[in-house]
Amino acid sequence: MTSIQPALDGTVPTPKIPAARRKAEDYETWIDEVWPKYLEAAASGRTYTIFEIADQHQLAEPPDPAHHWGRLATLLREAGYHRPAGWTTSSRPSSHHSGLRTWKGTAAARRAAA
Repeated sequence: MTSIQPALDGTVPTPKIPAARRKAEDYETWIDEVWPKYLEAAASGRTYTIFEIADQHQLAEPPDPAHHWGRLATLLREAGYHRPAGWTTSSRPSSHHSGLRTWKGTAAARRAAA
């Protein structure tokens, strides 16, 4: 059982429960859902991380999160829609500020969005 410490005024704070993210049933359905959001981000010309876009749009988790997020980044790069832009620390709570790649859209992404 988890105990909750009351505040000094005697009130009990509401627990902070992280928002649950739904998980996609299969890889192809997940790719179909998330691909347009990453093309939109790439076409914007700004630098982004994969997690920032997923968090901003509350995208579903893939069936295998440990591998599919990286595979998505690779597919976008191989398709010519984004390129590596540098490194930053992650804002994902479970990553403990580990380093991760930042991405920037290409001219091909801007043409695909037009």
